[in-house]
Amino acid sequence: MKTNYIATGLLALALTGCSDFLNIVPETALSSATFFTKEADFQQAVNGAYVPLRQMFNERAWVLEEMHSDNTYYGRNTLYGAVDATENVADFAVPTANGVTANDNVLVQYRLNYQIIARANQILTTIDAVNFAAESKNNLKGQAYFLRAFAYFDLVRLFGKVPLHLTPVTSREDAALPLATTEAIYAQIEKDATEASKTLLNKAKQEAGRATSGAAKTLLANLYITQKKWAQAEALMKDVVANDGYSLMPDYNNAFSFTATNKNNAESVFEIQYQEGSAGYNGNQIYRFIPSPITADEIRPLTGTSNAQPTSQESNNIPTPDLIAAYEPGDKRKDISIGYVTLSQSLRENKTYPYIKKYARTHSLHNNTGQNWPVYRYAEVLLFLAESLNEQGKTADAATYLNQVRARAGLAATTATSQATMREAIFKERRVELAFENKRWFDLTRTGRVKEIIGAYGARVKANPQDYYFPKGAVPPPNAFTVLDDYYGLPAVESALTPNF
Repeated sequence: MKTNYIATGLLALALTGCSDFLNIVPETALSSATFFTKEADFQQAVNGAYVPLRQMFNERAWVLEEMHSDNTYYGRNTLYGAVDATENVADFAVPTANGVTANDNVLVQYRLNYQIIARANQILTTIDAVNFAAESKNNLKGQAYFLRAFAYFDLVRLFGKVPLHLTPVTSREDAALPLATTEAIYAQIEKDATEASKTLLNKAKQEAGRATSGAAKTLLANLYITQKKWAQAEALMKDVVANDGYSLMPDYNNAFSFTATNKNNAESVFEIQYQEGSAGYNGNQIYRFIPSPITADEIRPLTGTSNAQPTSQESNNIPTPDLIAAYEPGDKRKDISIGYVTLSQSLRENKTYPYIKKYARTHSLHNNTGQNWPVYRYAEVLLFLAESLNEQGKTADAATYLNQVRARAGLAATTATSQATMREAIFKERRVELAFENKRWFDLTRTGRVKEIIGAYGARVKANPQDYYFPKGAVPPPNAFTVLDDYYGLPAVESALTPNF
Protein backbone atom coordinates (compact mmCIF):
# COMPACT_ATOMS: atom_id res chain seq x y z
CA MET A 1 0.00 0.00 0.00
CA LYS A 2 2.74 2.48 0.86
CA THR A 3 4.51 1.90 -2.45
CA ASN A 4 1.34 2.65 -4.40
CA TYR A 5 0.60 5.63 -2.21
CA ILE A 6 3.90 7.29 -3.01
CA ALA A 7 3.61 6.58 -6.71
CA THR A 8 0.14 8.02 -7.10
CA GLY A 9 -0.01 10.47 -4.23
CA LEU A 10 3.32 12.23 -4.42
CA LEU A 11 5.27 11.60 -7.56
CA ALA A 12 2.72 11.66 -10.34
CA LEU A 13 2.71 15.44 -10.35
CA ALA A 14 5.45 17.75 -9.15
CA LEU A 15 7.19 20.99 -9.88
CA THR A 16 10.86 21.77 -9.62
CA GLY A 17 10.52 25.48 -9.02
CA CYS A 18 8.84 28.50 -10.48
CA SER A 19 11.47 28.80 -13.18
CA ASP A 20 10.43 25.38 -14.49
CA PHE A 21 6.85 25.83 -13.33
CA LEU A 22 4.81 22.68 -12.73
CA ASN A 23 6.62 19.73 -14.26
CA ILE A 24 5.03 16.31 -14.50
CA VAL A 25 7.36 13.44 -13.74
CA PRO A 26 6.72 9.78 -14.53
CA GLU A 27 5.07 7.47 -12.04
CA THR A 28 7.54 5.16 -10.35
CA ALA A 29 7.54 2.17 -8.08
CA LEU A 30 9.57 3.93 -5.39
CA SER A 31 8.51 3.56 -1.78
CA SER A 32 8.76 6.25 0.87
CA ALA A 33 11.74 4.46 2.36
CA THR A 34 13.76 4.65 -0.84
CA PHE A 35 12.56 7.93 -2.28
CA PHE A 36 13.08 10.38 0.59
CA THR A 37 16.85 10.45 0.90
CA LYS A 38 17.86 14.04 0.08
CA GLU A 39 16.67 17.63 0.00
CA ALA A 40 15.69 17.51 -3.69
CA ASP A 41 13.27 14.66 -2.97
CA PHE A 42 11.40 16.80 -0.44
CA GLN A 43 11.41 19.79 -2.78
CA GLN A 44 9.77 17.62 -5.41
CA ALA A 45 7.25 16.25 -2.90
CA VAL A 46 6.29 19.72 -1.64
CA ASN A 47 5.84 20.88 -5.21
CA GLY A 48 3.51 17.95 -5.79
CA ALA A 49 1.41 18.98 -2.78
CA TYR A 50 0.49 22.24 -4.52
CA VAL A 51 -0.71 20.53 -7.69
CA PRO A 52 -4.32 19.66 -6.70
CA LEU A 53 -4.99 23.35 -6.07
CA ARG A 54 -4.91 24.00 -9.80
CA GLN A 55 -7.80 21.65 -10.60
CA MET A 56 -9.65 22.68 -7.46
CA PHE A 57 -9.76 26.38 -8.30
CA ASN A 58 -10.25 25.85 -12.02
CA GLU A 59 -13.19 23.47 -11.72
CA ARG A 60 -14.93 23.22 -8.36
CA ALA A 61 -14.19 25.88 -5.75
CA TRP A 62 -16.09 28.60 -7.62
CA VAL A 63 -19.11 26.28 -7.91
CA LEU A 64 -19.29 25.42 -4.22
CA GLU A 65 -18.13 28.75 -2.79
CA GLU A 66 -19.24 31.52 -5.17
CA MET A 67 -22.12 30.27 -7.31
CA HIS A 68 -23.61 28.82 -4.12
CA SER A 69 -24.44 32.37 -3.02
CA ASP A 70 -26.32 35.45 -4.17
CA ASN A 71 -23.30 36.72 -6.13
CA THR A 72 -23.57 34.52 -9.23
CA TYR A 73 -26.10 32.24 -10.89
CA TYR A 74 -26.32 30.18 -14.07
CA GLY A 75 -27.92 30.65 -17.47
CA ARG A 76 -30.32 27.78 -18.14
CA ASN A 77 -30.23 26.34 -21.65
CA THR A 78 -33.57 24.55 -21.89
CA LEU A 79 -32.35 22.52 -24.87
CA TYR A 80 -30.00 20.61 -22.56
CA GLY A 81 -32.77 18.86 -20.69
CA ALA A 82 -31.92 17.51 -17.23
CA VAL A 83 -30.61 19.80 -14.52
CA ASP A 84 -26.99 18.97 -13.73
CA ALA A 85 -24.96 18.83 -10.52
CA THR A 86 -23.65 22.37 -10.90
CA GLU A 87 -27.13 23.84 -11.30
CA ASN A 88 -28.23 22.00 -8.15
CA VAL A 89 -25.51 23.85 -6.25
CA ALA A 90 -26.57 27.23 -7.67
CA ASP A 91 -30.24 26.44 -6.95
CA PHE A 92 -29.57 25.42 -3.32
CA ALA A 93 -31.13 22.09 -4.22
CA VAL A 94 -28.31 19.61 -3.69
CA PRO A 95 -29.98 16.23 -3.03
CA THR A 96 -28.84 15.11 0.40
CA ALA A 97 -29.94 12.16 2.53
CA ASN A 98 -28.53 10.84 5.81
CA GLY A 99 -25.77 13.44 5.66
CA VAL A 100 -24.39 12.47 2.24
CA THR A 101 -24.83 13.62 -1.34
CA ALA A 102 -23.99 12.21 -4.76
CA ASN A 103 -23.18 15.68 -6.14
CA ASP A 104 -20.00 15.39 -8.20
CA ASN A 105 -18.72 18.86 -7.30
CA VAL A 106 -18.70 17.88 -3.64
CA LEU A 107 -16.89 14.62 -4.33
CA VAL A 108 -14.12 16.14 -6.44
CA GLN A 109 -13.47 19.03 -4.05
CA TYR A 110 -13.34 16.63 -1.11
CA ARG A 111 -10.87 14.32 -2.83
CA LEU A 112 -8.60 17.10 -4.06
CA ASN A 113 -8.29 18.47 -0.53
CA TYR A 114 -7.36 15.03 0.76
CA GLN A 115 -4.76 14.66 -1.97
CA ILE A 116 -3.07 17.76 -0.57
CA ILE A 117 -3.38 16.44 2.97
CA ALA A 118 -1.97 13.01 2.05
CA ARG A 119 1.03 14.55 0.31
CA ALA A 120 1.68 16.94 3.19
CA ASN A 121 1.44 14.11 5.72
CA GLN A 122 4.03 12.06 3.86
CA ILE A 123 6.44 14.99 3.89
CA LEU A 124 5.93 15.91 7.52
CA THR A 125 6.37 12.36 8.83
CA THR A 126 9.64 11.74 6.97
CA ILE A 127 11.50 15.02 6.56
CA ASP A 128 13.15 15.18 9.98
CA ALA A 129 14.89 11.85 9.39
CA VAL A 130 16.93 13.29 6.51
CA ASN A 131 19.78 15.71 7.12
CA PHE A 132 20.07 18.90 5.07
CA ALA A 133 20.24 22.65 5.66
CA ALA A 134 17.91 23.79 8.44
CA GLU A 135 16.66 26.91 6.64
CA SER A 136 15.61 24.94 3.59
CA LYS A 137 14.09 22.18 5.71
CA ASN A 138 12.06 24.69 7.73
CA ASN A 139 10.78 26.35 4.57
CA LEU A 140 9.71 23.02 3.07
CA LYS A 141 8.05 21.95 6.31
CA GLY A 142 6.33 25.33 6.54
CA GLN A 143 4.85 24.88 3.08
CA ALA A 144 3.58 21.42 3.98
CA TYR A 145 2.02 22.72 7.20
CA PHE A 146 0.41 25.61 5.32
CA LEU A 147 -1.03 23.37 2.63
CA ARG A 148 -2.43 20.90 5.16
CA ALA A 149 -4.00 23.74 7.13
CA PHE A 150 -5.36 25.27 3.94
CA ALA A 151 -6.98 21.99 2.84
CA TYR A 152 -8.52 21.30 6.23
CA PHE A 153 -9.84 24.85 6.44
CA ASP A 154 -11.61 24.39 3.13
CA LEU A 155 -13.00 21.02 4.24
CA VAL A 156 -14.24 22.17 7.63
CA ARG A 157 -16.00 25.19 6.16
CA LEU A 158 -17.65 23.05 3.48
CA PHE A 159 -18.59 20.02 5.60
CA GLY A 160 -18.25 20.90 9.30
CA LYS A 161 -16.91 17.47 10.25
CA VAL A 162 -14.44 15.35 8.29
CA PRO A 163 -11.84 12.66 9.10
CA LEU A 164 -8.65 14.14 10.54
CA HIS A 165 -5.67 12.39 8.94
CA LEU A 166 -2.27 13.50 10.23
CA THR A 167 -0.13 10.53 9.18
CA PRO A 168 0.12 8.60 5.91
CA VAL A 169 -2.55 6.00 5.24
CA THR A 170 -0.90 2.59 4.88
CA SER A 171 -3.89 0.25 5.19
CA ARG A 172 -7.62 0.16 4.54
CA GLU A 173 -8.25 0.37 8.28
CA ASP A 174 -6.24 3.59 8.53
CA ALA A 175 -8.29 5.16 5.75
CA ALA A 176 -11.63 4.90 7.53
CA LEU A 177 -11.21 7.31 10.44
CA PRO A 178 -14.18 8.67 12.41
CA LEU A 179 -15.38 12.19 11.72
CA ALA A 180 -13.48 14.69 13.83
CA THR A 181 -15.41 17.48 15.51
CA THR A 182 -15.34 20.94 14.02
CA GLU A 183 -13.47 22.14 17.10
CA ALA A 184 -10.78 19.45 16.72
CA ILE A 185 -10.25 20.37 13.08
CA TYR A 186 -10.05 24.07 13.96
CA ALA A 187 -7.43 23.24 16.59
CA GLN A 188 -5.30 21.34 14.07
CA ILE A 189 -5.57 24.13 11.50
CA GLU A 190 -4.46 26.61 14.15
CA LYS A 191 -1.51 24.41 15.09
CA ASP A 192 -0.40 23.90 11.48
CA ALA A 193 -0.90 27.50 10.37
CA THR A 194 0.92 28.80 13.44
CA GLU A 195 3.88 26.51 12.73
CA ALA A 196 3.86 27.57 9.09
CA SER A 197 3.86 31.25 10.03
CA LYS A 198 7.01 30.68 12.08
CA THR A 199 8.96 28.58 9.58
CA LEU A 200 8.02 30.02 6.18
CA LEU A 201 9.98 32.79 4.50
CA ASN A 202 8.36 36.17 3.98
CA LYS A 203 7.37 37.43 0.54
CA ALA A 204 10.66 39.26 -0.06
CA LYS A 205 12.70 36.07 0.40
CA GLN A 206 10.31 33.34 -0.77
CA GLU A 207 10.29 31.94 -4.28
CA ALA A 208 7.37 33.47 -6.18
CA GLY A 209 4.20 31.41 -6.09
CA ARG A 210 4.98 29.54 -2.89
CA ALA A 211 3.31 29.99 0.48
CA THR A 212 4.85 32.70 2.64
CA SER A 213 4.76 33.58 6.32
CA GLY A 214 2.28 36.31 5.41
CA ALA A 215 0.02 33.79 3.70
CA ALA A 216 0.12 31.55 6.77
CA LYS A 217 -0.73 34.46 9.08
CA THR A 218 -3.61 35.47 6.82
CA LEU A 219 -4.96 31.91 6.78
CA LEU A 220 -4.68 31.80 10.57
CA ALA A 221 -6.47 35.15 10.89
CA ASN A 222 -9.21 33.84 8.60
CA LEU A 223 -9.62 30.92 11.01
CA TYR A 224 -9.74 33.23 14.02
CA ILE A 225 -12.34 35.45 12.36
CA THR A 226 -14.44 32.37 11.58
CA GLN A 227 -14.19 31.50 15.28
CA LYS A 228 -14.84 35.12 16.30
CA LYS A 229 -11.45 35.33 18.04
CA TRP A 230 -11.13 38.99 17.16
CA ALA A 231 -8.11 40.00 19.23
CA GLN A 232 -5.99 37.18 17.84
CA ALA A 233 -6.98 38.10 14.29
CA GLU A 234 -6.20 41.78 14.93
CA ALA A 235 -2.69 40.99 16.15
CA LEU A 236 -1.90 38.84 13.14
CA MET A 237 -3.22 41.29 10.59
CA LYS A 238 -1.39 44.22 12.19
CA ASP A 239 1.77 42.14 11.97
CA VAL A 240 1.19 41.51 8.25
CA VAL A 241 0.45 45.18 7.59
CA ALA A 242 3.54 46.35 9.46
CA ASN A 243 6.09 43.71 8.53
CA ASP A 244 5.29 41.64 5.47
CA GLY A 245 5.79 44.13 2.66
CA TYR A 246 2.40 43.97 0.93
CA SER A 247 0.60 46.95 -0.57
CA LEU A 248 -2.50 47.71 -2.60
CA MET A 249 -1.91 47.98 -6.32
CA PRO A 250 -2.89 51.56 -7.23
CA ASP A 251 -5.26 50.30 -9.95
CA TYR A 252 -7.77 47.61 -8.92
CA ASN A 253 -7.45 46.07 -12.38
CA ASN A 254 -3.78 45.35 -11.67
CA ALA A 255 -4.54 43.50 -8.45
CA PHE A 256 -5.17 40.48 -10.68
CA SER A 257 -2.65 38.77 -12.89
CA PHE A 258 -2.73 38.72 -16.64
CA THR A 259 -2.15 35.51 -18.53
CA ALA A 260 1.66 35.83 -18.44
CA THR A 261 2.46 38.98 -16.42
CA ASN A 262 1.71 40.73 -13.13
CA LYS A 263 1.68 37.45 -11.24
CA ASN A 264 2.35 37.33 -7.48
CA ASN A 265 2.37 41.13 -7.41
CA ALA A 266 2.68 43.44 -4.40
CA GLU A 267 -0.95 42.84 -3.41
CA SER A 268 -0.83 39.08 -3.79
CA VAL A 269 -0.64 37.19 -0.50
CA PHE A 270 -1.35 33.78 -2.03
CA GLU A 271 -2.53 32.80 -5.49
CA ILE A 272 -2.89 29.59 -7.49
CA GLN A 273 -0.32 29.32 -10.27
CA TYR A 274 -1.31 28.67 -13.89
CA GLN A 275 0.69 28.81 -17.10
CA GLU A 276 -0.71 29.29 -20.57
CA GLY A 277 0.49 26.80 -23.17
CA SER A 278 0.64 23.14 -24.12
CA ALA A 279 2.44 21.78 -21.05
CA GLY A 280 -0.80 21.08 -19.17
CA TYR A 281 -0.50 23.76 -16.49
CA ASN A 282 -3.11 26.10 -17.93
CA GLY A 283 -6.51 27.05 -16.63
CA ASN A 284 -9.69 27.82 -18.53
CA GLN A 285 -11.93 29.43 -15.92
CA ILE A 286 -13.20 32.22 -18.15
CA TYR A 287 -14.52 29.65 -20.63
CA ARG A 288 -16.52 28.09 -17.81
CA PHE A 289 -17.95 31.51 -16.95
CA ILE A 290 -18.67 33.16 -20.32
CA PRO A 291 -22.40 33.07 -21.14
CA SER A 292 -23.34 30.70 -23.93
CA PRO A 293 -24.25 29.86 -26.70
CA ILE A 294 -21.75 32.37 -28.03
CA THR A 295 -20.42 32.73 -31.57
CA ALA A 296 -16.76 33.09 -32.47
CA ASP A 297 -17.31 36.75 -33.35
CA GLU A 298 -19.00 37.37 -30.00
CA ILE A 299 -16.32 35.68 -27.91
CA ARG A 300 -13.31 37.13 -29.74
CA PRO A 301 -13.45 40.62 -28.12
CA LEU A 302 -13.62 39.00 -24.66
CA THR A 303 -10.63 36.69 -25.01
CA GLY A 304 -8.51 38.17 -27.82
CA THR A 305 -7.50 34.75 -29.09
CA SER A 306 -6.24 34.06 -32.58
CA ASN A 307 -8.50 31.00 -32.93
CA ALA A 308 -11.79 32.11 -31.34
CA GLN A 309 -14.36 29.33 -31.34
CA PRO A 310 -18.07 29.22 -30.56
CA THR A 311 -19.30 27.48 -27.42
CA SER A 312 -22.73 26.06 -26.66
CA GLN A 313 -22.48 24.73 -23.10
CA GLU A 314 -24.67 25.96 -20.28
CA SER A 315 -23.52 29.16 -18.59
CA ASN A 316 -22.21 29.32 -15.04
CA ASN A 317 -21.03 31.93 -12.51
CA ILE A 318 -22.96 34.79 -14.12
CA PRO A 319 -23.06 37.93 -11.93
CA THR A 320 -26.51 38.38 -10.41
CA PRO A 321 -28.55 41.59 -10.59
CA ASP A 322 -28.23 41.63 -6.79
CA LEU A 323 -24.45 41.85 -6.89
CA ILE A 324 -24.47 44.40 -9.70
CA ALA A 325 -26.78 46.60 -7.62
CA ALA A 326 -24.45 46.31 -4.61
CA TYR A 327 -21.81 48.56 -6.21
CA GLU A 328 -22.09 52.20 -5.18
CA PRO A 329 -22.22 54.90 -7.86
CA GLY A 330 -18.69 55.75 -8.97
CA ASP A 331 -17.14 52.46 -7.79
CA LYS A 332 -14.28 51.79 -10.21
CA ARG A 333 -14.37 48.09 -9.41
CA LYS A 334 -17.73 47.56 -11.12
CA ASP A 335 -16.59 48.04 -14.72
CA ILE A 336 -13.32 46.20 -14.04
CA SER A 337 -15.12 43.21 -12.54
CA ILE A 338 -18.22 42.95 -14.75
CA GLY A 339 -18.68 43.26 -18.50
CA TYR A 340 -21.61 42.60 -20.82
CA VAL A 341 -22.02 40.51 -23.95
CA THR A 342 -24.96 40.08 -26.31
CA LEU A 343 -25.61 36.53 -27.52
CA SER A 344 -27.42 36.41 -30.83
CA GLN A 345 -28.33 32.74 -30.38
CA SER A 346 -29.67 33.02 -26.83
CA LEU A 347 -33.19 31.72 -26.17
CA ARG A 348 -33.68 34.50 -23.65
CA GLU A 349 -35.68 37.57 -24.69
CA ASN A 350 -33.03 39.88 -23.30
CA LYS A 351 -29.99 38.48 -25.03
CA THR A 352 -27.51 40.64 -23.09
CA TYR A 353 -25.70 38.96 -20.19
CA PRO A 354 -23.16 40.15 -17.63
CA TYR A 355 -19.94 38.16 -17.32
CA ILE A 356 -16.91 38.12 -15.00
CA LYS A 357 -14.67 40.55 -16.79
CA LYS A 358 -11.75 40.57 -14.36
CA TYR A 359 -10.89 37.01 -15.40
CA ALA A 360 -11.26 37.72 -19.13
CA ARG A 361 -7.63 38.48 -19.86
CA THR A 362 -6.29 38.46 -23.42
CA HIS A 363 -4.52 35.20 -24.27
CA SER A 364 -3.32 33.30 -27.31
CA LEU A 365 -5.38 30.15 -27.78
CA HIS A 366 -9.01 29.27 -27.20
CA ASN A 367 -9.75 27.53 -23.89
CA ASN A 368 -6.17 27.92 -22.62
CA THR A 369 -5.36 30.64 -20.10
CA GLY A 370 -2.50 31.37 -17.71
CA GLN A 371 -4.03 33.87 -15.31
CA ASN A 372 -3.38 33.04 -11.66
CA TRP A 373 -6.31 32.74 -9.27
CA PRO A 374 -6.27 35.10 -6.26
CA VAL A 375 -6.82 33.35 -2.93
CA TYR A 376 -5.68 36.01 -0.46
CA ARG A 377 -4.97 39.63 -1.39
CA TYR A 378 -3.72 42.48 0.77
CA ALA A 379 -7.11 44.15 0.35
CA GLU A 380 -8.59 41.27 2.33
CA VAL A 381 -5.91 41.66 5.00
CA LEU A 382 -7.11 45.25 5.45
CA LEU A 383 -10.75 44.15 5.59
CA PHE A 384 -9.93 41.37 8.07
CA LEU A 385 -8.19 43.96 10.23
CA ALA A 386 -11.11 46.37 9.99
CA GLU A 387 -13.56 43.64 10.96
CA SER A 388 -11.53 42.37 13.90
CA LEU A 389 -11.12 45.92 15.24
CA ASN A 390 -14.79 46.78 14.86
CA GLU A 391 -15.95 43.62 16.61
CA GLN A 392 -13.89 44.72 19.62
CA GLY A 393 -15.60 48.12 19.64
CA LYS A 394 -12.71 49.94 17.92
CA THR A 395 -14.92 51.32 15.19
CA ALA A 396 -12.93 54.46 14.41
CA ASP A 397 -9.76 52.41 14.01
CA ALA A 398 -11.62 49.99 11.75
CA ALA A 399 -12.62 52.85 9.45
CA THR A 400 -8.95 53.62 8.75
CA TYR A 401 -8.40 50.24 7.08
CA LEU A 402 -11.79 50.04 5.40
CA ASN A 403 -11.23 53.44 3.85
CA GLN A 404 -7.93 52.38 2.30
CA VAL A 405 -9.85 49.82 0.26
CA ARG A 406 -12.62 52.29 -0.59
CA ALA A 407 -10.21 55.01 -1.64
CA ARG A 408 -8.61 52.81 -4.27
CA ALA A 409 -12.11 52.10 -5.62
CA GLY A 410 -12.69 55.85 -6.03
CA LEU A 411 -15.17 56.02 -3.17
CA ALA A 412 -15.51 58.47 -0.31
CA ALA A 413 -14.74 57.47 3.25
CA THR A 414 -17.36 55.35 4.96
CA THR A 415 -20.14 57.14 6.82
CA ALA A 416 -20.48 54.28 9.32
CA THR A 417 -19.81 55.39 12.88
CA SER A 418 -21.46 52.79 15.11
CA GLN A 419 -20.35 49.19 15.53
CA ALA A 420 -23.54 47.93 13.85
CA THR A 421 -23.32 50.21 10.83
CA MET A 422 -19.60 49.54 10.47
CA ARG A 423 -20.24 45.78 10.61
CA GLU A 424 -22.67 46.09 7.72
CA ALA A 425 -20.33 48.40 5.80
CA ILE A 426 -17.47 45.89 6.02
CA PHE A 427 -19.79 43.04 5.06
CA LYS A 428 -20.91 44.95 1.96
CA GLU A 429 -17.36 46.04 1.10
CA ARG A 430 -16.15 42.46 1.17
CA ARG A 431 -18.86 41.55 -1.30
CA VAL A 432 -17.79 43.98 -4.02
CA GLU A 433 -14.04 44.06 -3.35
CA LEU A 434 -13.75 40.26 -3.32
CA ALA A 435 -16.47 39.45 -5.84
CA PHE A 436 -15.87 36.19 -7.75
CA GLU A 437 -12.97 35.19 -5.47
CA ASN A 438 -14.94 32.45 -3.68
CA LYS A 439 -15.50 34.41 -0.49
CA ARG A 440 -19.24 35.15 -0.41
CA TRP A 441 -20.56 31.73 0.72
CA PHE A 442 -18.16 31.56 3.63
CA ASP A 443 -19.03 35.13 4.63
CA LEU A 444 -22.68 34.11 4.76
CA THR A 445 -22.04 30.98 6.84
CA ARG A 446 -19.64 32.51 9.36
CA THR A 447 -21.99 35.45 10.00
CA GLY A 448 -25.05 33.21 10.33
CA ARG A 449 -26.91 34.93 7.49
CA VAL A 450 -27.56 32.10 5.04
CA LYS A 451 -31.29 31.73 5.64
CA GLU A 452 -31.85 35.49 5.83
CA ILE A 453 -29.98 36.44 2.65
CA ILE A 454 -30.36 33.33 0.51
CA GLY A 455 -34.01 32.94 1.49
CA ALA A 456 -34.78 36.44 0.18
CA TYR A 457 -32.56 35.96 -2.87
CA GLY A 458 -34.29 32.68 -3.75
CA ALA A 459 -37.67 34.36 -3.51
CA ARG A 460 -36.53 36.99 -6.01
CA VAL A 461 -35.22 34.36 -8.43
CA LYS A 462 -38.48 32.41 -8.32
CA ALA A 463 -40.63 35.53 -8.64
CA ASN A 464 -38.67 36.96 -11.58
CA PRO A 465 -36.79 34.13 -13.35
CA GLN A 466 -36.27 36.15 -16.53
CA ASP A 467 -34.22 38.67 -14.50
CA TYR A 468 -31.97 35.75 -13.56
CA TYR A 469 -31.20 34.59 -17.09
CA PHE A 470 -34.04 32.12 -17.70
CA PRO A 471 -35.63 32.03 -21.17
CA LYS A 472 -39.25 33.16 -21.36
CA GLY A 473 -41.49 30.54 -19.78
CA ALA A 474 -38.64 28.70 -18.04
CA VAL A 475 -38.57 28.63 -14.27
CA PRO A 476 -36.30 27.25 -11.54
CA PRO A 477 -37.00 23.63 -10.54
CA PRO A 478 -39.56 23.02 -7.76
CA ASN A 479 -36.86 22.15 -5.23
CA ALA A 480 -34.85 25.34 -5.83
CA PHE A 481 -33.82 27.13 -2.64
CA THR A 482 -35.02 24.36 -0.35
CA VAL A 483 -31.62 23.27 1.04
CA LEU A 484 -30.33 26.26 3.00
CA ASP A 485 -27.84 24.43 5.20
CA ASP A 486 -24.49 25.88 6.25
CA TYR A 487 -22.69 22.69 5.23
CA TYR A 488 -22.78 20.31 2.28
CA GLY A 489 -23.45 16.63 2.76
CA LEU A 490 -20.37 14.41 2.63
CA PRO A 491 -19.71 12.62 -0.68
CA ALA A 492 -21.80 9.48 -1.06
CA VAL A 493 -19.06 7.62 -2.94
CA GLU A 494 -16.71 8.09 0.01
CA SER A 495 -19.42 7.01 2.45
CA ALA A 496 -19.46 3.61 0.77
CA LEU A 497 -15.82 3.16 1.82
CA THR A 498 -16.20 3.93 5.51
CA PRO A 499 -18.64 3.04 8.29
CA ASN A 500 -18.19 6.48 9.86
CA PHE A 501 -20.42 8.55 7.58
